[in-house]
This record gives sequence, structure tokens and C-alpha cells, in this order.
Amino acid sequence: MKLYKPKTSKGSTRSRESSGERFSRLASMGEQIFHADDLANLWNIRKASTLHMTLSRYVSQGLLYRLQKGLYSIKKPADLHPYSIGLKALHGPAYISCETVLFDAGVINQPPQFIALVSGASRRFTLAGHNYRSRKLADAFLYHDAGVDTTDGVRIANLARAIADTLYFNVKKHFDVPSAIHWDAVRDIVRAVGYPPSIMQSYATTK
Repeated sequence: MKLYKPKTSKGSTRSRESSGERFSRLASMGEQIFHADDLANLWNIRKASTLHMTLSRYVSQGLLYRLQKGLYSIKKPADLHPYSIGLKALHGPAYISCETVLFDAGVINQPPQFIALVSGASRRFTLAGHNYRSRKLADAFLYHDAGVDTTDGVRIANLARAIADTLYFNVKKHFDVPSAIHWDAVRDIVRAVGYPPSIMQSYATTK
């Protein structure tokens, strides 16, 4: 007698994964922060109600931490790098730049009251106890990686790129320690990214 075997749709194997298997796969990706739609795709969850119920259950069990609506992490917020939180929250191309990099390099003396980002959106927001300011940069410049490095998944401008970005947003920006700046490197970044040469007018002959 031939036994009847019900048909299964493609992707149903993932939907039957245990919680342990799901989180094991997340950990193997090397990521710590996820958007809800990313988790839905990874876990093959198609219905919004099922996703909401699943995420709520994992949060209550302490397997996930909710950073804000639609943004979750597999680590406690206090254990996450503030840069990673801000970059993930923007959910698009972005990197750390401007005041944050300038202060770390000793070019400006006053510590910024926010973590400075450059992205495709102009926003100020607070998340997990950290203040952020994102300045909007045109795609033609934003997608150019000259002077932007990636370390442990965090994209951050080097000093020359951060100076060029800052002058693009504010050509009259004052630098407390201009001698710490390699101006030829800044000019190279301005040319590579395609920023208007006029942003360097105050430092045209500075070495």
C-alpha cells in the first residue's frame, strides 16, 4: 500500500527550524543588529502577524532585544557599539564622520554632543541612550568610498574624508588644531569624491 505524503512548499524547512537553529544561524553571520524584515527573510516568515508574534516571544524570552520598532539585537544594548547602533538604525548606506572623527583625531577640542553620521537622510535621533545626528549627502558622493574604511562591520571616515565632508556641509567650519590635518590628503579626497573645489577656498594654500 502506497503511503500518502503531503506536499510541502519551498522554504518550509526553514519555517520549522527550532529557536536554537535560528539563533545559531544569526550568530554565524557575524551580525549583532537586525531589522525585522531581515529576520523575516532569514527565517522565511511571510505573514506579518506571525513575525510579530515570533519576535515578541523571543524578546520576552531574552533571546532578542528590541532597540526600537523594527530593530532588534542578539546582544544587550549596553554591550553594543554605539556606532553600530546608529548605522543600523539608518537602514541604508552610512558611515561615521565629521565631529566624531575630528574630535577623536584631536582636530576640534569640544566633544560633540552626538555621534555624527553621513547618510542619505537628515535626522537627529536618540537610541539606546546615545544621541545621533545624520547629515544627508547626495548619492553621487555618499556611494564613493574614498577615505571610508570598514572595521568590524563599522564604516568610518578617515581624518581626510571627515575634513572634506565637514567642509562640504560647512565651508566656514573652524578647526581648533589645523596643524593636525594633512591638507594635501584632504584635497585628494575632494577630487576623488567629486566635491566642489570651492569648499577648499579657505585652505587653498595650506599644507
